[in-house]
Amino acid sequence: MISFLTEFWAFLRTRKKYWLLPIILVILIFGGLLLLAQGSAVAPFIYTLF
Repeated sequence: MISFLTEFWAFLRTRKKYWLLPIILVILIFGGLLLLAQGSAVAPFIYTLF
């Protein structure tokens, strides 16, 4: 996993694609919210965000 992240960061630096970083972060945050909402008591509060 660490090698993938370092290679991805090298790709962003060499190709000057820094605008991809916020998109990836938002996707990861939404994925984390979905995993959290899957079976917890916090789920009703997360659904009200959307």
